Formats: sequence, structure tokens, C-alpha cells
Amino acid sequence: MSQAQKLRQILEQPGILTLPGIYDCIGAQMVEQLGFEVVFTSGFGIAGSTLGRPDYGLLTGTEMLYSVGRIAQSISIPLVADIDTGYGNPLNVIRTVTDIVQLGVAGILLEDQEWPKKCGHMEGKRVISAEEHVEKIKAAVHARGASGLVIIGRTDARAPLGLEEAIRRGRAYYEAGADIIFIEAPQSIEDLKAIASAFPDVPLFANMIEGGRTPLLTAQELQLLGYKIVVFPLAGLFAATKAMANCFRHLKEHGTTAGFEDLMNFQEFEQIIGVPKYRQLEQQFKV
Repeated sequence: MSQAQKLRQILEQPGILTLPGIYDCIGAQMVEQLGFEVVFTSGFGIAGSTLGRPDYGLLTGTEMLYSVGRIAQSISIPLVADIDTGYGNPLNVIRTVTDIVQLGVAGILLEDQEWPKKCGHMEGKRVISAEEHVEKIKAAVHARGASGLVIIGRTDARAPLGLEEAIRRGRAYYEAGADIIFIEAPQSIEDLKAIASAFPDVPLFANMIEGGRTPLLTAQELQLLGYKIVVFPLAGLFAATKAMANCFRHLKEHGTTAGFEDLMNFQEFEQIIGVPKYRQLEQQFKV
């Protein structure tokens, strides 16, 4: 069974699906080892960790697919990837989705921002016409073929054009073939409720960013509102960055990491990256 087919089976189960967001293979492996069913790659996180730059469309499609492919190969659970705008027009979307399918990715986000895009919770976003994005959704459906790839149609129209237009676009993207609808950056609980009311029979995706535009709700609260998937895309990035800053601050002040309590040791890290398995292989094929 492909990862996309696994994801579709998981989505058929009752309840809401919670996806942690990661940006590298270590994070993905930790998610799997902790028992989550699906993992999410954050474009914001990959841009920040790869380039040290903001999510301003600076990361190329090639760089994104390289990172996503390595992450997908490091785990055995389905991965949903943020592929921004698909990196061009419908023909570019076909190329991108074809590559995504070959990498074994289970699902994608495809958004309607103008390129270069920005993080959905930043100022100054602009969107292409709904008609153009409908064609990009159709192109993605065409390119996935029989793979079962789950397509999440995302609109960023809430901020520049208003909630009513965002809902209209969501309907159009669902009719074009998107499996799940994602209206990015609702600005209140009332917005979240209005979106859920507008799509009573459509699986909905919610994005929880600490300090973002949308109220930070629990998975259970979102399920009660009518959402099917919730992603916490940046919690891991924010937590890791703070922990690293604290560790290096301790080192700067004390000249040692001794006494810094929130630190994994060498042996614990070996378990996460599977060193025992490689030791066994090393013995099996010893020369």
C-alpha cells in the first residue's frame, strides 16, 4: 500500500487528525517514534532551517523537493508536504506533482498566492485569480494519476479579499478536485465557525501557529467546530530554536554544557537515528 493510500485510510477514521510540523529527518523520525500517524513538512520551517531566511518565496522548488524527498524516505508514516504554489503555472504544477508522487509523498498543500509567496500569517499577501488556481488544482489532479495523492486546496484570500471570497474560492477548489479545503489565517473563532458552516460535507484543514493570526485552539476544539485535520507547523521549529539558544547561552556564560539540564545525551540521540540497526548491519556484512 502506498503512503497516499495509507493517508486516505487514516482520513476515513472518525475524529480529527493532528499533524506535527517538521523541517528535517530528525524531527520526522521523532514524530513517528512518538506514535503520530502522519507528519507535515513546513515550508516556513524548511526555508528557515535551510536558508536562514524568511518564508518569502526564496526557497526554490528544487530545494523544497530535495528536502521533502529525504524526509519522506527517512520514515514509514505518511507525509503531507507544503509545496507552496507549485512553483509556476499549471504546467509547472504537473512537473512538481509528478516529482512529489515519485518521492512517495502522501499529500500536498497547493496555495493560490502570487509568486513569490509569503507565510500565510505575514502581511502583504497577494493572490492569483480563483480561475487560475482552479486550473492548477485540475493540473495537480491530472498529474497525480492513480497514485491517490491527497490534494489540499489552500486559499490565502482571507486577508486581502475577505472571508466571503475565501469561502467562494474554497468551494471552487473543491469542485476542481481538491480532496480537502484549507482557508488560511482565519482571524477569529467566528471566522473558523463560518468556514465550518460553509463546508458541512467537506474535509477542512486548520493551521495553528503560535503567535499567528488564528486563535490557538486544541485539536478537540477544532473537531467540535467541524475540522478534519489540524497542523501545528512551527511548534517544533520554535521549540528547537529556543532550546538551542538557551544551550548556547549557557555554553557562552559557563564555558561548558555541564549543568544544562534540557539536553539529550549521545546514547539517547543514537536511538533516535537508529544506530543499533546500523551496528547490526555492520556486523552482518563485516569484512
